[in-house]
Amino acid sequence: MITRMSTLFLRTLREDPADAEVPSHKLLVRAGYVRRIAPGIYSWLPLGLRVLRKIEEIVREEMNAIGAQEIHFPALLPKEPYDATNRWTEYGPNLFRLKDRKGGDYLLGPTHEELFALTVKGEYSSYKDYPVMLYQIQTKYRDEERPRAGILRGREFVMKDSYSFDLDDEGLAASYQLHRDAYIRIFDRVGLRYVIVAATSGAMGGSASEEFLAESETGEDTFVRSTESGFAANVEAVVTPAPPAEPIEGKAAAEVHHTPNTPTIETLVDFLNANTDRKFTAADTLKNVLVKTRQPGSPDWELLAVGLPGDREVDMKRLEASLEPAEVALLEEADFAANPFLVKGYIGPKALQDNGVRYLVDPRVVSGTAWVTGADKGDHHVVDLLCGRDFTPDGTIEAAEVREGDPSPDGRGTLVAARGIEIGHIFQLGRKYADAFSLDALGQDGKPKRITMGSYGVGVSRLVAAIAEQSHDEVGLVWPREVAPADVHVVIAGKDESIRERGEAIAAELDAAGVQVVLDDRTVSPGVKFADSELIGVPTVLVVGKGLTRGVVEVRDRRSGDRAEVEADNAVQHLIDVVRG
Repeated sequence: MITRMSTLFLRTLREDPADAEVPSHKLLVRAGYVRRIAPGIYSWLPLGLRVLRKIEEIVREEMNAIGAQEIHFPALLPKEPYDATNRWTEYGPNLFRLKDRKGGDYLLGPTHEELFALTVKGEYSSYKDYPVMLYQIQTKYRDEERPRAGILRGREFVMKDSYSFDLDDEGLAASYQLHRDAYIRIFDRVGLRYVIVAATSGAMGGSASEEFLAESETGEDTFVRSTESGFAANVEAVVTPAPPAEPIEGKAAAEVHHTPNTPTIETLVDFLNANTDRKFTAADTLKNVLVKTRQPGSPDWELLAVGLPGDREVDMKRLEASLEPAEVALLEEADFAANPFLVKGYIGPKALQDNGVRYLVDPRVVSGTAWVTGADKGDHHVVDLLCGRDFTPDGTIEAAEVREGDPSPDGRGTLVAARGIEIGHIFQLGRKYADAFSLDALGQDGKPKRITMGSYGVGVSRLVAAIAEQSHDEVGLVWPREVAPADVHVVIAGKDESIRERGEAIAAELDAAGVQVVLDDRTVSPGVKFADSELIGVPTVLVVGKGLTRGVVEVRDRRSGDRAEVEADNAVQHLIDVVRG
């Protein structure tokens, strides 16, 4: 059926929405694809819904192709399954919780591992039933603290989540690979530039984990890749190569120095270089950063100190990923007042460990390395404090920023950084959820065998925004053909009745041939029509206008900007060839 602009429920805008920060947000609103209802909550208008449904269908086709079967769970879920896995508390404030009229606890599903595991447990009991892969395409809910960027980070979104159930780890690895290959086909089909990076599992649990990131400067995720190998990882998943331990024997004794007015690394280094015969850099100093952590469901905060080379800053995302599911917060003035042994600007390992504060250090802080650090006394630092002799950390932690030029963890090349939008995430969950619900199959030997699971997500609605981030220019959207709201945008550019009739006739012939057509039959100026065709972003535009007096029409390629005159009599076949490639 031809979509007529004269009756299409659509209002394009010439100005960017006031709250829009990124191109996809601006253009999807201006082009009439989505409309904001509340922070992080959007309605899908007809053109936007078409793009969303096309992406859903691509995802569905590729999931079905690997043997996964589609089901559908409710979004309103009881508390009990999430209590069993402790995620009722682990999810923290991101979970939408509510009570029914009888006082029962419910939640709006952020993800459905528990329900999938319980459903399989209820239906299958024999080893003969496995393996199995199930998926759904469904609305999810997460109470984001700062929803932003339109549909890129919302509180309600459409997601494809699938789950594999296998009898052993070898089966899980095979299911994981099937999903990985399917994701590659999905993201290739929707026309995205993306990378696959090593990732952390977070609150999902499990072992192997990879993210698919659409390359974009507006992305929230920073990833790094090696200049000389295929290594790529989200910064939260980068493992810092630790240098070899050094001998302790023969190293200089630690000495406390009066270092007035040196509360920062910069002032400390300047003072030492001006007042000693040695040369120091920020990398020679040991910075001790204090935070507090709280386990899910606990009312109590605990102090945690993180030691790292002074030329590095703490990356809060890496710190939070290392400590998940614990909540992490910076110390406030009241915390320092309650712990007077914490001398701001001069905190050292001794006072921390004397007062029972857990002390975790960067992997670069190895036994035998000497550091300049706080002496736990105002205007004083200790020089040549030796790890393994003068202090012993409680362990290591990945919390320091990852920088371009750092050595690649695989030992090949150095790291370069880029930003991306997470569009897919795959996990080898293992038996976390199977253990929680005793999900077993009766084996060939008559003994119960614990099932192992995989979890695989695609942000379906987020894909719309990710594609828009990569596929636009200064005047509007430029959709890849597989997801565009139509194949051809026919613009009737003239008031002459013969022009209108020919445009209508070409649109009808294209429609009869199975080509999806948007027909701009409105009684507005050609300039308005051209501007809207550029904004809406259908990949091929046909202009039926004054050229008709010479027997030609104009075909415009929205992506390349190329324009070509085509004989009007041959226009339909030409466009069919373009669309079907």
